Parts: sequence; structure tokens; C-alpha cells
Amino acid sequence: MPHLRSAAFTLLLPAGSATDPDGQSGAAQLVNGMVYRGAGERDARALSNALDDLGVQRGGGVGVEYTTHSGALLADDLEAALALYADIARRPLLPEAELDAERALALQAIQSLNDNPTQRLFVELAKVYFPGPFGRSTLGEVDELQRIDHAALQADHAARYQPGGGVLTVAGGVEPERVREIAERLFGDWQGSPPPTPQPQARTEPHYQHLQQATNQTQIAVAYPSLTLDDPDYYHERLALNVLSGGMASRLFTEVRTKRGLVYSVFAGPRLYKGLGLVLSYAGTQPERAQECIDVLLGELRRVSEGVTEDELARARTGLLAALVMQGESTGARASAMASDLFLIGRPRSLDEIRGAVDAITLDSLNRYLRQHPAHDFAVLTLGPAPVEITSNV
Repeated sequence: MPHLRSAAFTLLLPAGSATDPDGQSGAAQLVNGMVYRGAGERDARALSNALDDLGVQRGGGVGVEYTTHSGALLADDLEAALALYADIARRPLLPEAELDAERALALQAIQSLNDNPTQRLFVELAKVYFPGPFGRSTLGEVDELQRIDHAALQADHAARYQPGGGVLTVAGGVEPERVREIAERLFGDWQGSPPPTPQPQARTEPHYQHLQQATNQTQIAVAYPSLTLDDPDYYHERLALNVLSGGMASRLFTEVRTKRGLVYSVFAGPRLYKGLGLVLSYAGTQPERAQECIDVLLGELRRVSEGVTEDELARARTGLLAALVMQGESTGARASAMASDLFLIGRPRSLDEIRGAVDAITLDSLNRYLRQHPAHDFAVLTLGPAPVEITSNV
């Protein structure tokens, strides 16, 4: 992207909640906060000042499989910013005196779930859908966070903040050869591998569960199996999801919101892991209309297997390609997408490659795919004052 004066980067390390040490759920979250409390020769204040002096717009966070540290800034300042992030990742101070303060922030985030039922819904859905380590909350568990002492924190950082399996991506107004030179100087002597991430083990049968909570809305979440990013039919699935949830003319918006006024927000979208994919769908409605809402939502998720129209395919394709173009014009989105691709499939997908794959799909091929791969094995979770009935086999 040589025409740009800005640049963005993503440093991805395979240190997510799925590899939190046994009995230390939330360790990745704690380490992620502590690495910014001083690194290299700078304490927390000096480090923050140095990042702000460069105008770094900071991002990143803890996921299930990995943690990311990202930023966007003027391209001329990229080298200085990456030098700071090399210290953050490789040489954090992890000051013992600040551990309790960071732990308090992590505990507050968990406690806030009671005030954010939608977030709590998806935290609990992960536990339902993934019985093993992939079901761990990235926020952690209160009792386990409280047991993590300074020695355990240091040991965890030393074990998991390793370059093996890590990714550094840069997008923007910097020549690739210059990026390689900077990366080699800052990270070239970094060696080591983190503990392996376990394979995701997902629920393989239909399931319904209700969480009782006195809320003004009933929150509904649905998860079901889908495709991995490297599956040959991945873009068939993505276009089908755009038919379901790609805009105001999509089926879910039309049937659940516009026609019936059941919800303000409804969506369905992909969630990708290494070696596993799923679809997540959500709706929030008034408790007295929850039964109708779940019936319509599941009905539409099933009905798409009956086929889509030419107009629906055209809108879905245009929406997906428009999003692709906008991603290509954002340095932050492009750096993040490349990092995710490299982690999931070992290579970045070019924008031309994605466009070509989307354009190659015909109405016949999409409808054939949908007939052969109907949505199935729904895991349904509701949160609110009363459960619903799943009127047919989920």
C-alpha cells in the first residue's frame, strides 16, 4: 500500500485462553495487561508516554487461540513503534507491585458480565459448545485469577510468549524489504516455542440450555458446525451467511425484525479456529415474544438449505465484495486479516484471490452446496426470565 502515509501492524502470539495453565483460567488476560506495565528500560508511565509520543493507536487483545498486540500510526514511525513492542513482548518488567491492580481490573471485567447479558450469553455459549479448553472464558474465572501469584505470572510469560507459531504482519506505506529488515533486527534472535494449543473439541449433538436471569430481554444464541477457512466450499458458506445476515434485505433482518418486529438486533456470522469452523447467531427480544423469535430464527437457519434466489446471491456477493474493498483500504484491517490467515492456514489470502473465489460461485453451485449441507446440530442457549421450547429437533 505504498500510496499511504500510515501503517498498521499486528503481532500475534499463540497465547490464548485455551492454553491457560491448569487452574489458572484468565492467565493470558493477566499477562496481556501486565506486559504494558513497563518493558525494556521503561516503567509503565514511560512506556505509555513513548507510545503516545509516536501517536500509536493501540489495539489487540486475548482470544481463545492467541493474543494480539496491534497498532496503527504514521509509516515513518513504524520502526520506533515495533522496537517498543519488541520490548513489550520479549522484555516486559512484570512488576510485582502492580499485579494486584491488574488482577482487580480483570476481576471487574468478569463482574461486569452481570450488567451485560449479551456478553455473558456468549461466554456461557462457548462453555456449552466447547466442553474442553476452548470453552474457557478469555476473561478467566474469579477463583483461579485470585490464585495466580507473581512467580506463576512470570513462568507463564516465559512459557507462552515465544516466537514459535507467532506472526508479525504490517500493512501500509512501508516497503516489504524495509519491514523484513526491521523485523530481523528486532526479532531475528528470538527463539523458542510455546506449549501446543489443543485441538478444539466441539459438541457434536443438538443441545438446549437456559440461564435464569431477571432481564428485560431474553437473549438467544445459536451455534452450529460450519467450515474452516481452507475448505474448498468456504466461500459458498460465506455467501449463504450473507443471504441470511448481510444487510437490511437479508432474510434474518427481514423475517425476524422487519416483518414481525421481534428484535432490534439479529445476526448470523462465521467464527473460525484452526481446524474448526462454526456459525454463531444471535437475537434479543422481549420475554413474551421469545418463543416466536426462536421459532422464526431456527426456521430461517434451516430454510436457507432449500435454496436462494438470483437476486439474493447478487446482493450477498456485492455485500461481501464491498466489505473486502473497504478492508483493503484500511491498514489496520488488512494487517489483522493477514495475521489471522497466517495463523489459520499458513498464508495470507490476497484480495484478488478472495474476489476471484467469490465471483466464481454460481447460483447452481451455491444451491447445490446448500442442499447438501443443511444447518444441523444446533446448540441453543437462552438467557432471561423464562426458558423457551425447542419445538423440533435442534
